[in-house]
Amino acid sequence: MGNTDVDPSAVARSVHKNDEDPFILDVRNEGDYEEWHIQGSTNLPIYDELLDHDFSTLEEQLEDLPEDEEIVVVCVAGITSTRAASFLRDHGFDAASIDNGMDGWGRVHQTYEIEAADGVVQIVRPGTGCISYLVHDDDEAVVVDPSQYMDRYLNAADERDLEIVGIADTHAHADHISGARKLAGELDVPYYLHEEDAGALEFVTEMADSETISVGDRDLDVHHTPGHTPGSVSYEYGDVLLSGDTLFLRSVGRPDLEDGSEDAIRTAASRLFESLDRLTDLPDDTVVLPGHFNDEEVRPLATELDELLDETTNELLSYVEEGDEDAFVETIVESLSDEPANYNEIKQINWGEEQPSGNAEELELGPNNCAAN
Repeated sequence: MGNTDVDPSAVARSVHKNDEDPFILDVRNEGDYEEWHIQGSTNLPIYDELLDHDFSTLEEQLEDLPEDEEIVVVCVAGITSTRAASFLRDHGFDAASIDNGMDGWGRVHQTYEIEAADGVVQIVRPGTGCISYLVHDDDEAVVVDPSQYMDRYLNAADERDLEIVGIADTHAHADHISGARKLAGELDVPYYLHEEDAGALEFVTEMADSETISVGDRDLDVHHTPGHTPGSVSYEYGDVLLSGDTLFLRSVGRPDLEDGSEDAIRTAASRLFESLDRLTDLPDDTVVLPGHFNDEEVRPLATELDELLDETTNELLSYVEEGDEDAFVETIVESLSDEPANYNEIKQINWGEEQPSGNAEELELGPNNCAAN
């Protein structure tokens, strides 16, 4: 590796190729690392030292670093990691810094064709756990749950000679700023959102249960699946289910981001139980494509419904299959994690109550924390 900086997208491409994995050295403070980090990385908390150009601790650790592997150093924004990488190169290591640090990592998008899902392209953000989709038939496409980085979807469509004819959100997001309205406005196509999540938004094509969105000669079928939000939906596309934040591979969407009081959480959890109960009626070989992931290493992220019904895979969904609503609700109430970072401000933006400010990109960086447990 001859360059001082390495593109975070290149690191993302190598992370899941075991024979090419670089050694990722995260030099941020321990608390920042524990909250959010690149899977498989090693933490050496010397951020404050590097700010002062103090390399003493790094020098003490040189013998513990691999001499025959690429070393990729990451920090917050790429400044202290550049210093560390330069020091390592001076001592004979093949080292580089991730450009823009964890800020850059959070903006990476990776595109996957899904063999088991005809007409669906999955777009994964490994740094934030967010997933969006390009659903297509013939020469038309609908983008589902896009991030604020519009060029990722425009490029994906152009590469496949597809015309984007609609943009859809599965719900009003709380963990990342939706690019749906902006992308729909740019392309002058409809923006689809369930009526219960539309808030103060204008120029929205509101959807309801059992309606459809046309894509070429096929349809996206709308299933209203409230619980994570009042207007959450899942989209059925042939034998594929785009489950949004209703159903993940190992969990379900948390029901507390609209109202954090215990009574409200229990009510929303019961609605979520009912929504999931409807989804479990779909054929067992339905391919579930979630809106988020945590640390799952498989790419693309796609699992047949019958696998998710196994208690060892998705405990909460197994309660739904067993009809045990009490266990489902109690498990959620007892195991909720910290809320997504800046989620109240992000919700206000996605509802049209506030306009994005100059720090819109920074608002959504960090772990998504959208799962119920």
